[in-house]
Amino acid sequence: MIRKVQKEDIKRIIKLLHQVNMVHHVLRPDLFKPYTTKYNEQELASLLNDENKPIFVYVDETVLGYAFCQVSEIKDHHLLEDIKTLYIDDICVDEKARGKHIGKALYEHVLDYAKSIGCNNITLNVWDGNDPAWHFYKDMGMQVQKTTMEVVLIPSNTKTE
Repeated sequence: MIRKVQKEDIKRIIKLLHQVNMVHHVLRPDLFKPYTTKYNEQELASLLNDENKPIFVYVDETVLGYAFCQVSEIKDHHLLEDIKTLYIDDICVDEKARGKHIGKALYEHVLDYAKSIGCNNITLNVWDGNDPAWHFYKDMGMQVQKTTMEVVLIPSNTKTE
């Protein structure tokens, strides 16, 4: 079952946030610290009632996955067309529950939600090297909208304070 997040889900979501962070840390240890999360319990609790940042959870006895979303809208911009976008900030499926189509169910739920609130599109970011995520989103029908590029000026092992 997929539903909006509830307060009693927070501790389980923190555990899943750790899994996501470690994927990112392994890919980019120069950017992501190990053994932490992007939100703490208090920050998650404050997001529970934010209509512009809905969080959906997949529950089967316990929370097995989540989708953090952000809704944004551009209106009357001098360059850009009016557009309402749902940005998927994060999707996670517990590493022990992968391969059971939970990610697909979450993605499709978000897609239906975005349509129901009148969004023009759905966007997200995938870190280079996160091939499973890249292939998953391509399989869901997503395509590249833009590419962010970088040059690393200070290698992580020589950072100065």
